Amino acid sequence: MAWTAPDVTRAKRQLINDEPETLLGFLDHHRSTLLWKCRGLTGQQLADRAIPPSGLCLLGLVRHMADMERYWFRRSVAGMAGLGDVYPGGDFDQAAADQAEADFAIFEAECAAAREVLTGRSLDDLFSHPGGDFQLDVRFACTHMIEEYARHNGHADLLRERIDGTVGH
Repeated sequence: MAWTAPDVTRAKRQLINDEPETLLGFLDHHRSTLLWKCRGLTGQQLADRAIPPSGLCLLGLVRHMADMERYWFRRSVAGMAGLGDVYPGGDFDQAAADQAEADFAIFEAECAAAREVLTGRSLDDLFSHPGGDFQLDVRFACTHMIEEYARHNGHADLLRERIDGTVGH
């Protein structure tokens, strides 16, 4: 039997929080929303480039966000610049149906590692951006990742609808 993306319960957000809980709550909600958009699809469906001429696919989005989780939290915030990319040169382009289960496991592992990096840190903590000679705060990294997920979850909406007609928010 072919592997299918598991069912996902999306992270619920509390409506009244302090700033760290709000940002981390939105981040977890967006993480689970991406997986929720993929639920029940086979590796082949996840790798389907459903909106030509774009080469974008749901599996490519999962792979890309695993890379972004690593880049912003482990490589940047935690200072592990030598860690390298999850998918050197191919987070979108090299998404393949037979790797879907492994790619989902990598995504989950990178999200768990990011949560660990953020544990005990203040949003005001500074880190050096690996691509330049300047500093950012943890608040920036969290906000940027929410922005990144929001954009790509919109792509995921369109891809999923095109694959099997499923819509939802």
